This record gives sequence, structure tokens and C-alpha cells, in this order.
Amino acid sequence: MGRSRSKTRRHPRSNPRGVISITADGFGFVTTAEGVFFIPASKTASAFDGDLVEIAPSSVNQNHAQTSKAHNHIGEKPTARVVRIVMRAHDTLIGRYEIADPFGVVIPEDIHIKHDIFTQRSDNPSICDGDLVRVHITAFPTRSSAATGVIEGVIGHQGDENLDIETLIAHHHLDTDFSDAAEQEARRIQSEDEDYSALVQSGYRDIRDRFVCTIDPIDARDFDDALSLDPIDDDKWRLGIHIADVSAYVPWNGAIDIDARKRSTSVYLADRVIPMLPFPISSDKASLMPDQTRRTLTVDVIFDQDFRILSYDIYPSLICSNVRLSYEQVQVCLDGSRDHLPQSSIVQAMNNEATPAGASSPTKNVWSSLIERLPHLSRFASTLHRRRQEAGSIDFDTVEAKVVLDGDGHPVDVRIRQRTQATSCVEEAMILANECVARRLRDTDSAGVFRVHDAPIIDNLKDTLAVLTEFDSMKGIDQDAFVCGDPHALQDVLRRAQGRTEAPLVSSLLLRSMQRAVYAPDCRPHYGLASEAYCHFTSPIRRYPDLVVHRMLKALIFHPSDTYTQQCDATPSIAEHASAMERIADEAARESQELKLVEYMRQSVGLSFRGMISGVTTYGVYVRLDNTVEGLIPVRALGEDYFALDVARHLLRGQSSGRIYRLGQPLDVAIVAAPEHARRLDMRLAGKVAS
Repeated sequence: MGRSRSKTRRHPRSNPRGVISITADGFGFVTTAEGVFFIPASKTASAFDGDLVEIAPSSVNQNHAQTSKAHNHIGEKPTARVVRIVMRAHDTLIGRYEIADPFGVVIPEDIHIKHDIFTQRSDNPSICDGDLVRVHITAFPTRSSAATGVIEGVIGHQGDENLDIETLIAHHHLDTDFSDAAEQEARRIQSEDEDYSALVQSGYRDIRDRFVCTIDPIDARDFDDALSLDPIDDDKWRLGIHIADVSAYVPWNGAIDIDARKRSTSVYLADRVIPMLPFPISSDKASLMPDQTRRTLTVDVIFDQDFRILSYDIYPSLICSNVRLSYEQVQVCLDGSRDHLPQSSIVQAMNNEATPAGASSPTKNVWSSLIERLPHLSRFASTLHRRRQEAGSIDFDTVEAKVVLDGDGHPVDVRIRQRTQATSCVEEAMILANECVARRLRDTDSAGVFRVHDAPIIDNLKDTLAVLTEFDSMKGIDQDAFVCGDPHALQDVLRRAQGRTEAPLVSSLLLRSMQRAVYAPDCRPHYGLASEAYCHFTSPIRRYPDLVVHRMLKALIFHPSDTYTQQCDATPSIAEHASAMERIADEAARESQELKLVEYMRQSVGLSFRGMISGVTTYGVYVRLDNTVEGLIPVRALGEDYFALDVARHLLRGQSSGRIYRLGQPLDVAIVAAPEHARRLDMRLAGKVAS
């Protein structure tokens, strides 16, 4: 009898899946487990930017004009087409309303979304042409039908002041109003009197006799950290870092806490702050005001005359700040002390500088105490900074632009923020406090939310190295050590670029190659700071993870509350949510500054500037000016030539002329337009505005 042979059924191989990123030109990319695929604009189907899609690899017609252009941009990535939308990323969109009876058409503000949304004009007869609206999508587009939706609300009207910022707030779904319960709770807490004697009996240390100061930017909105520095014994110093005891006013699962946990961070836009906590708490009850007793958590660090740290202590305290200073005031004090100026001259110079809101007029004794202590604080900070660098800490010399607005929200100036001795005094003290607190939580096996930063990925550093080696200053760097992520090799690159034209670009490239620091429920090293244990503790008014850390510290110092286990169990989800909200807040803040920078530069249309190429694409080059505003020169304006993109070396090369435009190259440009609602300028090569 013959033996039957069973056949094994072969299941067809499933198509790759991934999130699609659609460019402003309409084509897209999908990153899958099998690699990155290029999706021509005609093959994106009905996908929106950010959708999870299923794709089918396909052949590509290299002779097709658009495909050829895109392939210059993407190199040799395989081509695919979208065959199915697995999950939609958007159910609502922000867009401009256009009347096209019988429809009201919503044109998305997001240039990466290419599908208009059709609504019934009869449903919203009061909405005007050009209004900014939020639309809920009821049906996504197909091959034979357009997307449809219903209007959820009007965000603003064409011509409204600061409509662009309102658009940004709506786009990022930022909460601008607190719940009624949170507002009521905040007002109740604000009105309650403090019984300081009872607090001391319960375990708070009364250190109001110490000389304490706050040091902040002149435009600071939050005042939640203060410093003290005192000699003790004959050869020791005590540095005190005092942080507002916000947890005393925001109990777990209260109305304020629920709102704060959802927001997770304050958002600092160009024209406003969207606070994490209601103003009665953030600007009054927990704010470290001059000459007012405030509850704090203190980190005392004892160090010797050589600034070696001997010990530290953490405890709840009562302080009374003697003075509120700006970074500029502290810097002129340090400069005057270095130049051995008389005290009267230093005081006059400090008085001439602007101060943060709420600053009082210091007495003669306060001035004397400041002038005596601040130089010691600066020497401590510089020593601590040098030791961190020796351990492998990496300092990115970034340039931050802050647009100065008038009372109506219009830009009148651009202020460039850079690191100074004064900013370093505060930064080093806060880093030290964060490390001490993280070590205490780690060594006591306590729950917490830690700040962790993984080493950079080798492939990212390889890509960065390909660009760096184009600069003469980078000849001779240890390439093997750099690609392996040796922090001292990265320090060497930054040191070589210092003072050179390409320094901002080199710092930016290295930053892009880094992994992003995130919050985590477990203590792991922080690569960028060369720290084995790190957390955020010093800004509980504006960051929810800091508030969590305060609660965990107080559970150690006093005793765990009835909700302690519940709070510990929540730390993984809190860390994940805080990391996500931080990214949104950073993006919104950056975009708001870019909008106001472009508005500020409208007065310079027609003028020429020296800039530096900050980005190279198939469709043109991005140029960054000294005040950080960027503009685009389209490839058609670079000359009568065909420019091909060298992806690896980040440069455009003219096939006939051989002319090269590379990342980091200085370039003279003319501003031809500063469009409304835009975050980039329109530029041309200087002298070729008419081309």
C-alpha cells in the first residue's frame, strides 16, 4: 500500500507594516522591520501622515520625473505602495475653512496632509471664509470619494492677533484651561495660613536665618529654586539648593494633581506660558518670593576648600529669600569682582541691569553678602563643571533665540541666550542636587521617576562622521572612538569646532545623533552628563516628574502615605506620559519661536545677510542666520544647472558647473519674503533676487 504524502501549506508572506511619513512634496517613507521603503505620491493611497499602513514592495520607474527627483533624495531605498490603512493617526484636524457651496472645505494646516476635508456648508452657515477650525473626520478619502467631516469649533478668525499661536495650541492639543475643581482647590489652598511652628515640630528645619537668593532669567515665569552658600568651620563650605515644596500643596489624586499629571509640563510659548499648575499655586503659594517664608526641600552639600564634596543631606525646610536676581546682574557682579572693582561700582552696575518680575530693592547688607558669596559660587561651579567633563560629560554649545515681544504680542527684538558664568552657577548647582537626590532614591531602593540617557547609536554616529570629515577642523579626529560613542572623542569634536564658523552646525549635528533623554521608573546612567544616577528634582512647579520625586523623598523622610503603593505602581505610566508630553511641549515652544522670528524678519525683506547652510535637500538648501531664523532657497534659484543630492555627504552638486552647496557652508542670501503663518523665510542668493 502506497504511503500518502501530506503537503505542507505555505502561508503567503505578510506585507510589511509601518508608520508612513509624508513629505511636503507628497511622497513618503515607511519604516518597517525589513527596512525603510519609499512610497511615490501616486502610491500613498488615502494615507495621512502618521498612519500605520501595510505596504507591498514594487518596482520603480526611474525615468519618471517625480520618482527620479525623489530618488535623488532617498538614495537606493526600495519602493513600495500602500495597500491598506491599518490604523489612522488622526480623527481631528486643524485647517482653514473655504466656502465652496454647497460645501465648506477644510484645508489642513499641516502641509504633510494632502487631503482636504469636505463639510456641509448648511451645517455651519456662520463660519466665514478663512476661519481657522477644528474638523472631526467622519469618512476618510477613497479612490472615488473625498474625506468628509463635521466642524467641532472655530479656533479663530482671519486677521485675529496671534492666530498662528492659537493654531499651534490647537494642533498640539494643549490644555489651556484648568478644571473648575482644580481652580477651586487652588484658591482654597492659596487662602490657607501656614502654621510654621507646627511645621518645625513635624520635621521641617527652620533655616530662615541663612542668606538665600534666587537667580533667574529676566523673563522667568517660575521661581522654584534658590541657593545659599555659607562658610562652616575653618575649611568647609555649605552649598544649599532649596526647591519649592510643591507637593505640600498638590496631594496625590487631588483635582490639581489630576490636571497636572495630564499636562505633565508647563509649555513656554513665545507669547505666553501654559502652566502645569494653576496660578494661585505656581505664582503665589509655592513661588519663592523675596522676603516671604516658603516651604522647600533642601539639599545641603558640604565641600572643602578644594571644592571636593564631603557629604550631603536632604530635608524639608523653611526659607526666606533675601533677594531675586537676574543672570545679567550676577554676571556683572562676577565681572566686577574679577576686575577688583570697588563694591559701590559693582552695586551700581548690578542696579543698571534688568531684574525678573517681583524683584525687590536689596539693602546695603544684602549687596555686601552677594558680592562676598557669588565669586565663591562661581569657582565652585567651574570646578564641578571641569570634573564632569573629565568624567565624560558633553556640553553642546547651542544658541537659543528668544523673541522679545511688545505689549500687543508683536516681535521687537531677538535676544540670544548663551551660557555664561552666571548661568553656570545655577546649572551646576541644580545638576548636583539632581544627582544627590537620585542617588538617595537609588541607594534606598525607593520608587521614583529618573532621568536616563542612553549612549548614541553607532549608525547615527557613522552618518554624522561622514559630514564632520568635510570640515578641515576635523582632520585627525579619532574616528573609531567617535563612532563607538566615546564621550571624550565627542568632546574633542566640539572643542575643535569652538570659535569657528561651523561650530553651531557641529553642535547641532552631534545633538541630532544623540538619543533623547527620557523619564524612566528605574535608575540607569545618563550618558550626556556622565552620571550614574540622575533625576529631575529642581523644577516641581513646571515638571510633573519632579513633583513625583518630591513625594518619594518625603515618604523616605517622614513615612509612606496611604496612597504610597498606588503612587509607586503609577511611576512607569507617569514616566512614559511625561516623556511624550515633554516632546510635544518642546516642539510647540520651538514652533512658536519660529513663527515670531519670521514675523520679526518682515522688516528685513529685501535685505541681504550672511548665513550658513543648515540643511540640504533635493528641492533646495536651508540657510540659517545668526539669530537662528531659517529660510529656503529653492533649487531652481541656485543656477541654470541640474543639482544632484549626495545624501551621505549632505551636499548638492551641479552636474554641469560642478558647483557645490554643502552643509555648514557660509552663504550670502537675500530675504525675498516672510510669509504669514510660516516658520521659514523665502530666500535667494544675494545678488540674484530676480531669478
